[in-house]
Amino acid sequence: MSNTEIWLPSLITKTPQEGRALAITMARKTIGAIQTDPEKRKQMRPEYADDTAQLISSAQVVAIEFQTIAKANKYWRNEK
Repeated sequence: MSNTEIWLPSLITKTPQEGRALAITMARKTIGAIQTDPEKRKQMRPEYADDTAQLISSAQVVAIEFQTIAKANKYWRNEK
């Protein structure tokens, strides 16, 4: 991923479900930016795939990203 690639044009989504999907994408992109070697990521996957604490930590990252998206969407504006 180059620094000039725009993959996140907006935090605005139509629904909370789209917002959650965006949060997952954001978390995955962050990991890709931190660990740029796809082979290393592939090698490390078995280490965290069975580690409950690491999976919970991953879920927390997605939750934090989702909080940001939800706020940007005014917690899904005009939803009654």
